[in-house]
Amino acid sequence: MKLFAKLALVSAVAISANAMAMEKMDDSALSATTGQDGISIGLGISAVSIDHLYVHDGDGLATDAKIPGTATTIIGGTGKAGSIDVQGVQLTANAASLLTSHNLADITIDTDAGGGKPFLNVVAAVSGLNIAIGKINVTDATADGTTGFYTAGSNSATILNGLNLTTGVTTANIQLGNTPQGAMIKLDGVMQGGLTISNISLHDASAAGGGDIVLGKIKLNDTGSADMALNADVAVTTGGLKVTALKSSSDMYIQSIKLGSDTAKSIGDVQISGLKVFNGAAGTTPGAVITITGH
Repeated sequence: MKLFAKLALVSAVAISANAMAMEKMDDSALSATTGQDGISIGLGISAVSIDHLYVHDGDGLATDAKIPGTATTIIGGTGKAGSIDVQGVQLTANAASLLTSHNLADITIDTDAGGGKPFLNVVAAVSGLNIAIGKINVTDATADGTTGFYTAGSNSATILNGLNLTTGVTTANIQLGNTPQGAMIKLDGVMQGGLTISNISLHDASAAGGGDIVLGKIKLNDTGSADMALNADVAVTTGGLKVTALKSSSDMYIQSIKLGSDTAKSIGDVQISGLKVFNGAAGTTPGAVITITGH
């Protein structure tokens, strides 16, 4: 038995040593073949479903809230918590605009010394998507006395009856830490087929309203092209989230505008060609700058 145990031990050590040697050889061969280190991730997801997506506002609208830049008080503020409730979110791949891998997203991650300012670089390619939103409500909300977490209440009002978005393949480069590219997220590429927003229905839930503004379809693309250039920067500044977009000339077509309900007669279509947006004190810098902060 002792001899058998010794032989088993020697055999195990030998097998382990050979396995380690084989692993090193495979790693070396892989490095020589690709010439690259780093991490590549493929997200093999065909669909994503979310029942409710809540955005909670813990202090609501102040009772003495004013319209910015004026002394006019906004009517209705109670200073109590409320929530935005986005319902029935569905994400599926757009069969007309897929990545060659047929993944939902392909991600490549590298770290770089950055000449003394190191950073993490993430390249993300996202498949074309069909995004459906069932409804958007506003609700009251209550906070748990122990955790402080908010829960949406049962009192609600609908502000959007539904929305569908269709996108093409999208690419982005993300840098964390230092950002030698000038922004944390750099969208650079082309959204194949542009951006389509359809089945938009804005609801007036007030006692004096009850009707809808319905837009059959909004199509966005570059002037003179069926596609839309992705040329946007996203930066996190000390003043909030800063998004710079719409840097190129765009065309917009709004189809079938209905006032009252989705069964009302359309008042017609609206087409905008050569839309250009500028920012800055001189009004000459292309693009719109959107800053998002809390208050």
